[in-house]
Amino acid sequence: MNMFLIDNAVMTRLGSFALVFVVMALWEKVSPRRTLNTPKVTRWLNNLLLTFLNSVALKFVFPITATGVALIAREESYGVLSIMGASSFVGGLIAIMALDLTIYTQHRIFHQVPLLWRLHRMHHTDLDIDVTTGARFHPLEILLSMIIKISAVFLLGAPPWSVLAFEVLLNATSMFNHSNIFIHPGIDRIIRFFIVTPDMHRVHHSVIIHETNSNYGFNLPWWDRLFETYREQPSRGHDAMIIGLANYRDTKYLTLPWMFATPFLARER
Repeated sequence: MNMFLIDNAVMTRLGSFALVFVVMALWEKVSPRRTLNTPKVTRWLNNLLLTFLNSVALKFVFPITATGVALIAREESYGVLSIMGASSFVGGLIAIMALDLTIYTQHRIFHQVPLLWRLHRMHHTDLDIDVTTGARFHPLEILLSMIIKISAVFLLGAPPWSVLAFEVLLNATSMFNHSNIFIHPGIDRIIRFFIVTPDMHRVHHSVIIHETNSNYGFNLPWWDRLFETYREQPSRGHDAMIIGLANYRDTKYLTLPWMFATPFLARER
């Protein structure tokens, strides 16, 4: 079973990415939440090309996946869950929640530490937010995030199935909560108790700094409520709110060369 997971992890992630992307893209087309302000072709071309290059960079730098690290840790009985003697099922559920908390913490730290914010702010220079924004991260941030995730997987001794499930879930929910889709407010109020919704996460992409520094969750919404970083709605409302960063309003920051250059520019927000 474990070797099956390892052998099929890449195809599983790729297949789930493609499926969720198509579903969200069609949903955006049929029922958009906001009117986009910038050319969709330019944004999609550059965002998707960046996603592809990030995948290549990960494959080149890391010869083993996070699922592979989990398999080694379990076989050698490394990690907290192995020491506790947790079963694969129970340990897997604990691992998924612990990894999600790790991602929340990482995201919050990347906003608060200036050097790390330089890497992360490229994600926020998108002038609109839709399904392609969910994978719009600087390659250096992607590589650093992988180091953090692999370290967490190893320390936890996470069951391999849970690591693959978490990665699939994280990719899917990132595309979902960045999507420009309309969900009835009454339904949104209910489901955001269980998963981060687009209306919840969109607040995080507001140009207003205290809104940018809120709603850090990608998957589970509970951490923002628990650690008091939850903001229910943008102050200007979803239709009138401005997406992006105040000092990055030029459309050139939507192109790949400027995306790569963003961490090295002097301007802050």
